[in-house]
Amino acid sequence: MTTYLVVGASLAGLSAARTLRRGDPTATIVVVDPSAELPSDRPPLSKQVLAGEWEPDRAQQPSAPEVPDLDLDLRLGVHAVALDVATRTVTLSDGTEQAADGIVIATGATPRRLPGAPPGGVHVLRDMADSLALRRELDAGPARVAVIGAGFIGAEVAATCRGRGHEVTMIEAAPVPLPRALPAPIGSFVADLHRRHGVDVRLGAGVDRLDADDSGRVRVVRLADGSSVDAEVVVVGIGVTPSTGWLDGSGLDLSDGIVCDSTGLAAPGITAAGDVASWFNEHFGERMRVEHWEHAIEHGEAAATRLLGGDPAAVAFASVPWFWSDQYDAKIQMAGRPDGDDELHVVDGTIEDGRFVVAFRRGERCTGVLGVNRPRLVMQARMRLRESLAWEPVAELFR
Repeated sequence: MTTYLVVGASLAGLSAARTLRRGDPTATIVVVDPSAELPSDRPPLSKQVLAGEWEPDRAQQPSAPEVPDLDLDLRLGVHAVALDVATRTVTLSDGTEQAADGIVIATGATPRRLPGAPPGGVHVLRDMADSLALRRELDAGPARVAVIGAGFIGAEVAATCRGRGHEVTMIEAAPVPLPRALPAPIGSFVADLHRRHGVDVRLGAGVDRLDADDSGRVRVVRLADGSSVDAEVVVVGIGVTPSTGWLDGSGLDLSDGIVCDSTGLAAPGITAAGDVASWFNEHFGERMRVEHWEHAIEHGEAAATRLLGGDPAAVAFASVPWFWSDQYDAKIQMAGRPDGDDELHVVDGTIEDGRFVVAFRRGERCTGVLGVNRPRLVMQARMRLRESLAWEPVAELFR
């Protein structure tokens, strides 16, 4: 009987487990995860759960209801501590070893934290426990909230806290919000969106330190320019790092995640998927590591299919990355992989009106589209990008 091991009951991990079960009904499928319960679906954590609109049981992963029917050997509260690549054996935190014919690594990523931060009132947001801990603080009454980092998590948390009536300051070291994901003109739109809703947006502002009172609770955020922000609650959203520490010394290439080929294969019989995987996307002709929801599901399926013996040419994972972010009344969606050197063309609406689509051009290629409150057009463009990255088929949608 074939044995598969999925390391991480993440969105990608459970997607892989579901695919393995469908492809091999008699296999033994072991899933390990350090959490005591199945991890939650992440998008609601910074929005509906934090706002108090949803209780935890509404934020299940899409695959969670299927778990009882998948006949998994599910070991929660157990994490991987080492991997022997040659024998495909994982040492676990409970002292046992698990050998497998095929392994999917889906350990996700870990939030970066501020060194030396005081213990009281400082939060990150990665799982349900984080979201509920922050929600309890916000439930206690009006607070001054400082959000450090204006990426997706930071911007969404700032919007949710402001929607709950709290005084919010959003601090970002870059010149615009979402600097890794959005071009400067769109980042400026996001900054203005938050300012219109009453957020104090501090850009180009590095954090020097956090000061606490005698009880150890944060009170002041000191900025590198000498200014300060008073805060009873601080949320740190300065990005994540791939959770690969347990793989040190394994021999796997760990350059910004687990380096894989286009099928997710990192070593014979070992694949990686989701936030932890750096894989070659043949559609774009470049290596990428993507931290988005839909990508995790699709990548988990692809990594499992590779282990099931799929033809590498047929199971190469060549997706068009896609994400969305809801902030106030703005639904931001982007498909593709643009960079800062691409030409930006406003192809529908105007940025000033808050309903628009922009397309990114690099020579004769369209590298991506971004829309605000234009979901239908973004999805149509995404379908075109899946077929081809040629500029003209996308551009003609907007003529």
